[in-house]
Amino acid sequence: MQWRCFGQAEQRPGSPLRISFRELLAHHRGRPLSTWSTDRFRSKPDLSGFQGGLIPSFPMTDEPWVISSFLARETKTFRFMIPFQPGFLNPVVAARMTATLQRAIGGRALYNVITGGGGPAQLWWGDSAGHDDRYTRTTEFLDVVRDVWNGGPFSYQGKFYQVENAGLPDPLSLEEFPEIYFSGSSDAALASASKHADHYLTWLEPFDALRKKFRRVKERTEVLGRKIKCAVRVDIVARPTEEEAWTEVRRGFEQIDKATLENFFGNGAGDSVGASRQRANRPTTINSYRDLIIEPNVWSGFSLLHGGQTQGIVGSYQ
Repeated sequence: MQWRCFGQAEQRPGSPLRISFRELLAHHRGRPLSTWSTDRFRSKPDLSGFQGGLIPSFPMTDEPWVISSFLARETKTFRFMIPFQPGFLNPVVAARMTATLQRAIGGRALYNVITGGGGPAQLWWGDSAGHDDRYTRTTEFLDVVRDVWNGGPFSYQGKFYQVENAGLPDPLSLEEFPEIYFSGSSDAALASASKHADHYLTWLEPFDALRKKFRRVKERTEVLGRKIKCAVRVDIVARPTEEEAWTEVRRGFEQIDKATLENFFGNGAGDSVGASRQRANRPTTINSYRDLIIEPNVWSGFSLLHGGQTQGIVGSYQ
């Protein structure tokens, strides 16, 4: 089980999702990460039953590679799921950088490969590639990273990457290759995931839709002679009783301003198939937080409280 570390800027006033990554880091403008912050981080994840955590990577957050290197000194078993978009790193450099990090922190790095959802958010990063091209680029990137890691010499001629006689030297090539968590709901995404992913990661959806999606990716992976595990990235509001959990959600909902609620009904500016699947579960009108309950204990208003996915789980600790 991996913990999603929230960035402070992702949360809105009144959100019941209270533990933020930036809170744990105690990062103040113009000041370095403090000893107090690492003490707080050290006291939480390793003692809470989590195997690791997804480090946030948004325009408003710190850089996850750097943060993971810093915090790895403060934990012994916590694994760092580092999100990145392949288009922004050369694959040979990425392999070298990751192997070095694995060597430094005892093999505790994981990949969360993000291909991107298009639109203005993608342009913020300087990326204007189309939807299917982004997934082709991701597949080529992982092709190169895997084979370079094996030591080489390795050559590759793809649409996006060309490599001649590359390979990691020992001892870097002897480090454990990071497990790959991969997200995406389109056919192009599933083609890439089936070739490279160890874990297919999706946002929460209605359970029948999840079963169909998992079946599709497993069938495509088995054709290639591989196995893949499926996982759900889900936000949770849990309290001692279900009633208390829904009370927290209601309080958060009541703090939402009119502009945020109006934006919630937008069609989105990107080309993400996963995001469009999330939007498909929204009601046409919202008068109460109850209007966003789409299944027992599943609430589709989480993106009103913070950035990211729409659906999440609400209930008791049981």
